[in-house]
Amino acid sequence: MREEIDSIGDRTQQVVLPKSELRKTLNYVNNHWLELTRYIDDPQLPMDNNQCEQLMKQVALRRKNGLFAGSLLGGERNAGFLTLVSSVHRNDLDPWRSLAILGDTWRYLDDVLKWLLAGEQDYAALLPQSWAQQHPEAIRHYRQDERRKRNVRQQSERDKRRTRNQLLQRRN
Repeated sequence: MREEIDSIGDRTQQVVLPKSELRKTLNYVNNHWLELTRYIDDPQLPMDNNQCEQLMKQVALRRKNGLFAGSLLGGERNAGFLTLVSSVHRNDLDPWRSLAILGDTWRYLDDVLKWLLAGEQDYAALLPQSWAQQHPEAIRHYRQDERRKRNVRQQSERDKRRTRNQLLQRRN
C-alpha cells in the first residue's frame, strides 16, 4: 500500500495542485504513516478509535445540554446525575425501563431515589455495582453477550493482523 501511495504521489506531482483535496490527502498519509499503521505492529491496539469517539460524543452532548442547567449548582447536580447514569450503563443496568419482578416494578433510579429520600446513609450499597448484586434479574445480559462477542471478534482481528505481520516479516 505504501508503494502505491508513493507512486500516486510521484505520478501526480506535476498534475495535482498543492491545495487540492487529493494532494492534502496524500500529504496527510505521508506525514502520519507511522501513526496510521501502528496497529499492525501491536495487535492489542484497535484499528479505529470508535469507542473513544463515542465517549467524546457523550461529553460534547452533555456539555451542550449543560448550557441549560440554569445555574452553577444546577450544572453540578446535572453532572453528578449524568455520571450516575453512565455508571448504571457500564454495569449493564437500564436506569429507566421498568422490570416486573414478582409483581413489583424495579428501576434502579427509582429504587435508589426512594432509599435516599428515606434517609439511607450507606451510599456504597446504592452504587450501581452493589445494587446489581442485590438485583441480578435487572442486569441486561444481552449487553454482556454483545460485549463478549465484540471482544472475541476484536481478538480474532488482532490474531489475523499478527499473523499477517509475521508473514510480511518472513518475506523481508
